[in-house]
Amino acid sequence: MKVSEALQKGQPTLSFEFFPPKTAEQEARLFEVIAQLKDFNPDYVSVTYGALGTSAGQSFRWVKDIKDKFGIAPVAHLTCVASSREDINTKVKELVNIGVENILALRGDIPEGLVEKASPADGCRHACELVAFIKELYPFICLGVAGYPEKHPEAPNLESDIKYLKRKVEAGADYIVTQLFFDNGVYFDFVRKCRDAGICVPIIPGIMPITNYKLLRKMTSICGASIPKELLTQLEKNQDDNEAIKKIGIEHAVRQCQELQDAKVPGLHFFVMNQAGPISEILKQLS
Repeated sequence: MKVSEALQKGQPTLSFEFFPPKTAEQEARLFEVIAQLKDFNPDYVSVTYGALGTSAGQSFRWVKDIKDKFGIAPVAHLTCVASSREDINTKVKELVNIGVENILALRGDIPEGLVEKASPADGCRHACELVAFIKELYPFICLGVAGYPEKHPEAPNLESDIKYLKRKVEAGADYIVTQLFFDNGVYFDFVRKCRDAGICVPIIPGIMPITNYKLLRKMTSICGASIPKELLTQLEKNQDDNEAIKKIGIEHAVRQCQELQDAKVPGLHFFVMNQAGPISEILKQLS
C-alpha cells in the first residue's frame, strides 16, 4: 500500500521508523521488535539509510524483509548526497523490482570534509531535485519528504526553510513527515505557516520517545529540537537514572500524542530507535 492511500482512508495513520542493525545479535533483536510492533497494525514502516548511502544494501534488504516476511508496507529512505543520477536510478530500480511503492526522498547529511564529493556534476544537490528526478521516471511511486518544525540546522530561518519545503512539494512530494519535536506548539505553528505558504499535503508529526538522556542531548544537538523548560528540568534532575528518564519520556510522549490526536493530525510517526518497549507502552496507554 502507498502512504498516500493510507492517508486517504480517513483514519490517522500509524507508522514506525527503524535503522539497519550492524550485528547478527542486533538483527535478531530487530526482528523481535518488528514482530512485537506489528501487533499494533502499522500502516507502514520506514528504514533509514546511512551517510553517503553506506548502508544502502542493508537498508534495502530490511525493506524487502519487512514487506515479504511481515506483510507491512515499507518506506525506503533514499538520499542523493554523493550520488550521480545514474546511481540514484539504479537504486530506485532495485526498490521497484522488489515491490517498493514508497520512498522518503532526502538530501542526506554531508560528512565533514566531503563537500565537493557531495555534489557530483550530474547528481541531485538538493532533495527537491531528487523528488523531481524520481517523479519524472517513476510517477507511480509515493514520495515523502522531511519537514523541520524548528527549521533545518543549515537554514537561516524557518520562513526560508518552509519556502524550500514548498519546492519539494511542488516537485512532486505526496506528504511530509516532520523531524522530532517535544513541544506540540512548535508543530502546530509549523503546520499553520506551511498552510499559509500554500503547502497543502499532509504533514505527519514525528515523535521520538525519550528513553536515554545522553541520546536525547545528542539527537537535539544534531536536529536543533528544543525541549520545554519544565520537561528539561525533570530530565536533568534524573539524568543518571535511566528508568526515571524512560518513565518521564513515556509520560511526555503520551501527553504529546493525545493532544496531537485531539487536533486531528493525519497520523503519528514514531522514531522507534529499534526498541519495542517504550512504543508499546505509549500505544497501549493511547488506546
